Amino acid sequence: MASQGVVVNYPSATAPRVPNIPASAWVIANAQTGQVLAAKDPHGLYGPASTMKVLTAITLIPRLNPNAYIPASAWAASAEPNDVGLVPGRKYQVKDLFTALLTISANDAAVALTQATGSFAKGMALINAEAHHLQAYDVVAKQPNGLPDPGQVESAYDEALIARQALKTPAFMKYDETLSARFEVKPKDWETLYNQNYLLTQYPGGIGGKIGWTISSEATYIGLARRHGVTLIATVLHCTSLQEITSAEQLLNWGFAMNGKAKPVGELVPPLATTAAVHKAHRAHPVASASTSGTGAQTAAYAAGAVVVVGLGLGGYVGTRRRRRLRYRREGGA
Repeated sequence: MASQGVVVNYPSATAPRVPNIPASAWVIANAQTGQVLAAKDPHGLYGPASTMKVLTAITLIPRLNPNAYIPASAWAASAEPNDVGLVPGRKYQVKDLFTALLTISANDAAVALTQATGSFAKGMALINAEAHHLQAYDVVAKQPNGLPDPGQVESAYDEALIARQALKTPAFMKYDETLSARFEVKPKDWETLYNQNYLLTQYPGGIGGKIGWTISSEATYIGLARRHGVTLIATVLHCTSLQEITSAEQLLNWGFAMNGKAKPVGELVPPLATTAAVHKAHRAHPVASASTSGTGAQTAAYAAGAVVVVGLGLGGYVGTRRRRRLRYRREGGA
């Protein structure tokens, strides 16, 4: 698993070849057994873009009351592109913010939820500590929404560890599989949120996942699917734009065909005991102070383009501001 190339054990010379996808790193793994069926540069460090939001969500969901209302700070409300439109000072229900986070990848919701732990720095410390609890030691999280920040990285292997924990978190799966929802930005001003992950509706057995994109990270993706009682995780990093979900589908198809046939190339390690995780996180990887700069600079780094969400009715987006946001490609850069 230390290889930077493709690692796979074919059971025979005639076994289906692992797909050649346009990504620098990927992993296909069985969520239940932990077996890694095949991988490419599994521990290579790449920008996560919005796949970081999966780690943010599994960290904060158990810590925040879903029925509580939390205020949006000016900082949270300024996070863009791809925001739900939070208004500074207005209070929003936690469960609505998680829905926005995981359906339309709302960058402002990620900041608001992180600050709800008491402070942005405390929230980021919790997020990094959760990564260490999962033994996801390749992770360096600096922004909860995955917007670019120097040194922020994840690996395809660690994203698989995070995805496995997401599968064990019922509230995460509920938010993540929501196809559409209504969000009240301010009194009588509602947005309709449509899930950007078309794996849910177009891939047989698709049960969840998260897409991401920035110029530096290129396309990133976590895909989750279940067939005949077998649950697979596909993670893709630094992929050609607009090819990330298709690439994950190809990996999932191969994984379902070869599960139980191909000898695994590695395994997903289990989480640490809570006490050990906290000790190891502080000893091995102290959390840096939260960055408060770069919102404008980060936003300027993104290329405009077309949002592509197949079969989920983007025509239902309402409001001039939302239509302007849709000029951003895919997730608006995160």
